[in-house]
Amino acid sequence: MTELPFLEIQARAIELRKVLQRASYEYYVLDAPTMEDTVYDALYRELQTIEAEYPELITADSPTQRVGEKPTTQFFSIQHNISLYSLDNAFAPSDVTTWQERCQRGLSSQIFLDSVCELKIDGSAIALTYENGILVRGATRGDGTSGEDITTNIKTIRSIPLRLNLENPPDRLEIRGEAFLPIAVFEAINQERSQQNEALFANPRNAAAGTLRQLDSRKVDKRRLDFFAYTIHINQADFASQNLPDISSQWQALEFLQTIGFRVNPNKKLCKSIPKLQDYYDYWSTERLKLPYMTDGMVIKINAFSQQEQLGFTQRTPRWAIAWKYPAEEMPTIIEAVTVQVGRTGTLTPVAELRPVLLAGTTVSRATLHNSDRLAELDLHIGDTAIVRKAGEIIPEVVRILPELRPYAATRFVMPTHCPECNQPVRKPENEAATRCINLECPAIVRGAIEHWVSRDAMDINGVGEKLVKQLVTENHITSIADLYDLTSEQLQTLDRLGQKSADKVVAAIAQSKIKPWARVLYGLGIRHVGSVNAQTIADNFLNVELLTNASPEAIASIFGIGEEIAQSIYEWFRKDANQNLVRRLQASGLQFVGESDRAIAINPNIAGKIFVVTGTLPTLKRDEAKDLIKSAGGKVTDSVSKKTNYLVVGEEAGSKLEKAQALGVQCISEEDLLNLIK
Repeated sequence: MTELPFLEIQARAIELRKVLQRASYEYYVLDAPTMEDTVYDALYRELQTIEAEYPELITADSPTQRVGEKPTTQFFSIQHNISLYSLDNAFAPSDVTTWQERCQRGLSSQIFLDSVCELKIDGSAIALTYENGILVRGATRGDGTSGEDITTNIKTIRSIPLRLNLENPPDRLEIRGEAFLPIAVFEAINQERSQQNEALFANPRNAAAGTLRQLDSRKVDKRRLDFFAYTIHINQADFASQNLPDISSQWQALEFLQTIGFRVNPNKKLCKSIPKLQDYYDYWSTERLKLPYMTDGMVIKINAFSQQEQLGFTQRTPRWAIAWKYPAEEMPTIIEAVTVQVGRTGTLTPVAELRPVLLAGTTVSRATLHNSDRLAELDLHIGDTAIVRKAGEIIPEVVRILPELRPYAATRFVMPTHCPECNQPVRKPENEAATRCINLECPAIVRGAIEHWVSRDAMDINGVGEKLVKQLVTENHITSIADLYDLTSEQLQTLDRLGQKSADKVVAAIAQSKIKPWARVLYGLGIRHVGSVNAQTIADNFLNVELLTNASPEAIASIFGIGEEIAQSIYEWFRKDANQNLVRRLQASGLQFVGESDRAIAINPNIAGKIFVVTGTLPTLKRDEAKDLIKSAGGKVTDSVSKKTNYLVVGEEAGSKLEKAQALGVQCISEEDLLNLIK
């Protein structure tokens, strides 16, 4: 091999990669192999030999790079480029009919909206990012906004291509799908663990999630995870510029995903009526038991992308999709006690303390009882035998009581008349199911309000978690959100396990939150029924807090997507003196109660009108914080590098964006450079 000219060796390596990638696609995606295993192995070894002798020929998409040689030391949290939403659940045909009718009303349509049915795979949701056709990142779902970077493990999954089957790939392509363990593989793993006296995995889903978080990709590779792609996020302009096909529906997207190298579940169906949806559900209710992987329901999506776009999203779910779940597993257990939790809005929630029971693969010892109406409906007594299930296979709940098994001396549980946190009287409005504590100084309400304010979707204040908030409230350092901005490092150092360095970081993080935009401040206030999506919509229409404070319920409700209940809640919140005082204190502390378009921006010739891209991990700022700073100074922020990009802000592990910026001659700057530009 060393006698051949280098260019010939390079050409041979390129050709070997193409042949091996095609063979993997045929084997893992199409399930129609054309190459014998012995031939594949021989070609693979030849490529390995070339790359060992010429390391400069190794590429990120080479089949030899699927498994890393050394374990990772840890996984890092990363922000998703596009959020991963949850799905609303349906448990009965009427739920699906109601959903379809709601979609029709949202589109002013009188006819059934064509829908794509797909099996709901019981695994772990994965977010994939491709740049110029090369896999650059794989991440767990996490909380939907951020997840863990597990790219090294993702590469071991053979049904995920390292390079897309596209001649002219777009700059960026986002793919979503489900990583899972086939049942046979799961059983083999548990058999091996049993022989080694190790704890068994409860189900394939847990095993898949645990496998994806292994630090050693060699162990991940041995477990042979599989993957089905089900969503693609495309920029139609990018597709048109690259002469890629026009994809205007979920059905076309699934076909395109398979074309470019992904495995797509073959049991999909385009349905044009409710009875057809029912037929699909009924058929797979039994046939799914014959599949080589676990599935717990079906996902229904409105087919046309234009209709999906019109319907949009709620705070946590797309309006254009729903998961129709098969009946959950139910088990009997004993109710040993009932405790009452107090939420941030003062709502009292009864919780059943259960004799531990194994349910859907996990041990359950607590279950929500929702409210006093539900308690009355159940006629619940301490000591009752209850039937418990997981709602949506996630949240344990009590389905019903077996009164025939009730002990003779069992006592009925009734909701308390006074708050278990502050001992003040509680109130239950006639038209509501919830019982509430109305004492705004109740420690539970104060803690909940502050925990909500510092949460990721609100002010995202690092270092201020549940434990620290509890200490601050218990020791009377803070009694409201506004008190956070008066905290000093000296005060914090009086708390347990908080030295000067940590205290200084907390104070700095609190100060940094002052740059968060008006929409996030509005969400952070914790107004009932106002989620992060609604807060953004409201902030876009009411450009400052004064306009919103003086708005009538009718004016607020006139915004598309904001109903009367949300509007009335906002109106009533701003009528309370305590809340108005809170807003004034936060304004005085420097929080943003004005939208960008309503704020006078100091025109800085270094920033205004310039296009920035932020990549990698910055020393002190999060990416969103850096982007907010740029926007507040009049700059523009995009996700991909192009000839129009003026600056690339570079952090650690910058990746392909840095390479592209250097190739295009884009000016690359550090976080310090950015801050100096803004100053």
